[in-house]
Amino acid sequence: MFFKQFYLGCLAHASYLIGDEETKTAIVVDPQRDIEQYLEEAREQNLEIRHVFLTHFHADFIAGHLELRDRVGAKIHLGARADAEYEFVPHSDGDTLAFGKVRLDILETPGHTPEGISIVVYDLAKRTDAPYAVLTGDTLFIGDVGRPDLLASFGASAVELAEMLYDSLHDKLLPLPDETMIYPAHGAGSMCGKSLSTDLFSTMGEQRRYNYALKPMSKKDFIQLVTAGQPEAPKYFSHDAVLNRKERPTLEETLETELKPLSLDQVMEMKQSGAQLLDVRDAADFAGAHLAGSVNIGLGGSYATWAGTLLDRTRPIVLIADPGLEQEAVMRLGRIGFDNVAGYLEGGMQALETRPDLVRRIDRITAPTLAERLPSPESPLVLDVRKDTEWQQKHIGESLNIPLNHLAERSKELPRDRPVVVHCGTGYRSSIAASLLEKQGFDNIIDLVGGFNAWEKCCPDNVSGENG
Repeated sequence: MFFKQFYLGCLAHASYLIGDEETKTAIVVDPQRDIEQYLEEAREQNLEIRHVFLTHFHADFIAGHLELRDRVGAKIHLGARADAEYEFVPHSDGDTLAFGKVRLDILETPGHTPEGISIVVYDLAKRTDAPYAVLTGDTLFIGDVGRPDLLASFGASAVELAEMLYDSLHDKLLPLPDETMIYPAHGAGSMCGKSLSTDLFSTMGEQRRYNYALKPMSKKDFIQLVTAGQPEAPKYFSHDAVLNRKERPTLEETLETELKPLSLDQVMEMKQSGAQLLDVRDAADFAGAHLAGSVNIGLGGSYATWAGTLLDRTRPIVLIADPGLEQEAVMRLGRIGFDNVAGYLEGGMQALETRPDLVRRIDRITAPTLAERLPSPESPLVLDVRKDTEWQQKHIGESLNIPLNHLAERSKELPRDRPVVVHCGTGYRSSIAASLLEKQGFDNIIDLVGGFNAWEKCCPDNVSGENG
């Protein structure tokens, strides 16, 4: 048996290629929308991808099941409770797919979603009496379990799904042998749970011992535990959960229409008509010079997640990128179903060399300089755009906390007659925040270089909070 995990750090997403060397048959489980890596690996291993499984309808990314179907003719497999526009093979408890020395046993494991399944993998060349692994999707993570509240607006309440999740864990997954490898669909950083481990795999025995949600407890206590303290989900999650059910254009088809160079005049006309200007360069370059009215969400961080959180998927997006990075920027938006890119500014910022009137800059400040300015009578307001839980743990003295995902509707809380120094943990989110505020007409925004991490190293005595 050939088995490989593919991990996409920016979305904290794990997918899998499993193949049988005897029959040359392979399957892909929970693929990302850009499928070239699976095709390349299959070619290298002399395998043919004939099946693609979704453990559930993902909310945080668009899966590549249609891409694999259209490119190599792979059959799509879903849980029996799934409802989709495209043709698929439905699977109930006890269903089996076998090819050569590989056998897959299906477990229906609803809870994160109603149609969720887990896939028990047997390597028959090694053992026939015990599984090698189980692919748990978003039912069981390393150190956590799937959140049951994402589909509360789709007809199933968080409590109902939590009840299903408890049963799935205790009746289907926990009976598996201790040595069974656990391979989930997400890792640390995913908002499909609240405390996922940085480990990318584990064993059932280890999870039985260390996973807080698998400790012995009543169903009532479990429901209370897993429905409390979940992170706020980005607004694009519900859109992606629906889109994964639908027949839609493939990523390849989308890229053909979106990778279109635009002149500066065309970009400005589109802006006047309501297009969103998205600058994907890093924070320092954006601060140094950018096109007026653009929002900075850099490719170097959680680009797709923040784009999906802050941008409007119903309005055209025009990209501003360093030349050569346009395709990556478009493709990564496509991973979350943002297929509304109208094109990119040809030449990037070089297109503005003769139009200095359209160039804007954002001031930046170092932690030592900010420390000198804070005690003065004309001190700036410090705006912390991290999550409220981060702020509660540690923060700069008298800072104001407005999480980035709520900044647009709460910007009226900020003064326009006083400098505002904005910061996050490292400088990625604060650059986004500074660009949003500048777009709203604030002209006194300053970005803290290095964020709170730089402040804590510089001024540890001026840190407040639970751990301050």
